[in-house]
Amino acid sequence: MHKILNLAKLNHILEKIKKNKQLIVLTGGCFDILHIGHIKFIKEAKKGGDKLFVLLESDKKVKNLKGDKRPIFKQKERAIMLSAISDIDYVVKLPFMKSDEDYNRLVLRIKPDIIAVTENDPYLAKKKKQANLVGGKIKIIPMVKTFSSSRLTKILNLQ
Repeated sequence: MHKILNLAKLNHILEKIKKNKQLIVLTGGCFDILHIGHIKFIKEAKKGGDKLFVLLESDKKVKNLKGDKRPIFKQKERAIMLSAISDIDYVVKLPFMKSDEDYNRLVLRIKPDIIAVTENDPYLAKKKKQANLVGGKIKIIPMVKTFSSSRLTKILNLQ
């Protein structure tokens, strides 16, 4: 899949985008059980720029964040599902990110013009600092309140 990248392939893609002066929108997450809330978020995020990069958390990170029974889908499977969404230009499969500094280095590398987040993002303050580091903006997108992967796992008794 040409839309799915690891960190090693990232620089080549970024050079082309920067050369063409295209605006980069960056977002990220677990995207464990893809649902309509994710799709609406992605569509709204893409409106802000030319290229949308989605940073996809590792299986280990999802397990740390969501619990022992997660992820439901492995990172490779989640990447394939996300890459099928036309509004997403690139899915970056992240290794296990140990610290805020790991994310800061990655944001400095990508230099997004916009970082798209949901209104209740628990890392909003950190993402604002990252946007400031690269001279970018934060785009806050309202959540679709009736949908969440965590809620779906409870309904489906997958927790």
